[in-house]
Amino acid sequence: MKKIILLFTIAAGFVFTARAQKDAEAKTILAQVSKKYRSYDMVKADFSFTMENPQAKAKETQAGTLYVQSKTNKYKVVLSNQEMLSDGKTLWTYLKEEKEVQVTNVDHSADALNPARIFTIYETGYKYIYNGEQKSGAKTYQVIDLTPIDISKTIFKIRLNIDKATKQISSAQVFEKNGNKYSYTIKSIVPNAKVPAGTFAFDAKKYPGVEVVDLR
Repeated sequence: MKKIILLFTIAAGFVFTARAQKDAEAKTILAQVSKKYRSYDMVKADFSFTMENPQAKAKETQAGTLYVQSKTNKYKVVLSNQEMLSDGKTLWTYLKEEKEVQVTNVDHSADALNPARIFTIYETGYKYIYNGEQKSGAKTYQVIDLTPIDISKTIFKIRLNIDKATKQISSAQVFEKNGNKYSYTIKSIVPNAKVPAGTFAFDAKKYPGVEVVDLR
């Protein structure tokens, strides 16, 4: 019996050590990613977004553009059917088909998925583990899985694929407990992109005939 307990203890020790090493490696990689993005004043990224709902047998893909100024918590997301603009305090959601703009306060809670922090989402509220490398063509990607510390969240895992050479996030997959999956694939990134003044605030003059609904 003592031998069995000893062997179990040794095996558990190996598992714990391996997990700690993977966590440390993930932390190192993520720190490199964070350092790079924080060195930019502005980031423009073209991406594709896919939503999969297995229960409804639905799958939808859209192309979009994201503008982020993470230091000020400002962002703009442009999709085919909507736009989201935030100056860090207020969020304007423009629904193109409805010709309606909904105005809300920015959600600063830990549960909110804030596009302004999409490249540094892992810094708070998540545990992470390194899952090795994957090759696609001439590129090598480092795979890291994030799991929420708060297990009551609807999200149970986020998988990041990081370009090993550039230390930039190439894609992210968000998995929900209900089976839904959201995939974001970065097509191109322009660091320190120049954008017009007022990019992150709603200007009614640019949206004639649109109804503004204040939900604050």
